[in-house]
Amino acid sequence: MNFHGARGLPPVNAKIRLFPTSFGSRRARPGGGASPFPMPVIGKHVLRNNLFVAPMAGVTDRPFRQLCKRMGASYAVSEMVASNAQLWKSEKTMRRANHDGEVEPIAVQIAGADPAMLAQAAQYNVAHGAQIIDINMGCPAKKVCNVAAGSALLQNEALVARILEAVVRAVSTGPDAVPVTLKIRTGWDREHRNALTIARLAEQAGISMLTVHGRTRADLYHGQAEYDTIAAVKASVHIPVVANGDITTPHKAREVLSITGADAIMIGRAAQGRPWLFREIGHFLATGEVLPPPRIDEIQQWMNEHLQDHYAFYGEFTGVRTARKHIGWYTRGLSGANAFRHRMNTLDSTREQLAAVNAFFDAQKARSERLVYVDDESGKHDTPPDTDRLAA
Repeated sequence: MNFHGARGLPPVNAKIRLFPTSFGSRRARPGGGASPFPMPVIGKHVLRNNLFVAPMAGVTDRPFRQLCKRMGASYAVSEMVASNAQLWKSEKTMRRANHDGEVEPIAVQIAGADPAMLAQAAQYNVAHGAQIIDINMGCPAKKVCNVAAGSALLQNEALVARILEAVVRAVSTGPDAVPVTLKIRTGWDREHRNALTIARLAEQAGISMLTVHGRTRADLYHGQAEYDTIAAVKASVHIPVVANGDITTPHKAREVLSITGADAIMIGRAAQGRPWLFREIGHFLATGEVLPPPRIDEIQQWMNEHLQDHYAFYGEFTGVRTARKHIGWYTRGLSGANAFRHRMNTLDSTREQLAAVNAFFDAQKARSERLVYVDDESGKHDTPPDTDRLAA
């Protein structure tokens, strides 16, 4: 399993043809042209590009993952699923394990601190459709770290090794082997950065891919991502390394790939309310050209598709309430957005909510063909949201 070298991507809408390379991997030739582009491979799964969606609790549900894949991401990891078997039959966990109709590969993130329980959770999720298992050692949320899970595990390297070995042994051996991946931070705090040690443990245990968020747990989402640490991790192991953190624009994506040497990039907060970012990055990496911002009528159509899928997935009562945060992200920084979001919190039916959304965007179209942000910074998603909602 390998990622090979170059950084280019085929255009999102390009016709992809696969052919072997001298490295034994596969490459994509967009439109049959002369410039081949490496394609990421995780186990037996060949991905169409190296743009990934980060797992985020309360965000990366099936409708959002599907939307991001339509917008150009090749790979998306689920919200984290608890390793405690007593929770597997809860409504929340069963919904998170619902992959009906999802574009493959289906990747499920598991969280916990007990090697045996995590191994069992991996087997359970594989039995319910998971094709890739991701282990969460990056979540900085207090409620996760307080039970010694998420990024708290980085403080106990011996336990990390036992967990990785147990999960790999449980699902990643034999003819039906399922790849196991890992997501971490650079350490618990700046005085205890140990990403390189964890990376080597991961490689020794048989982990197929490592994603590094370029901050410590203590940093939460403050400060700048440590791309130099990610570069050092990449140089220290032979498994694919994915860079995560502060990737908000096409130019930043290219910069991060260049600085870190990473095999792929993973985007989380920046895609909230802006899933077309994957399309923009893919086009820029392939051509060097910056796409114009999408038209409001395009965004309105994508948002309608997202909300309809969201309502169908959650049902009327839960759907209208959980959609509010997505609507808030879509409208952040636009004229009248604050008053609109306050009104949105008073609407209790999907019919009313969808009508209000369309009326809001119709009003935006009356002003301009493309969205005009009153607060230019708001569309960049640099301000950290509630970290308790994030998986990693």
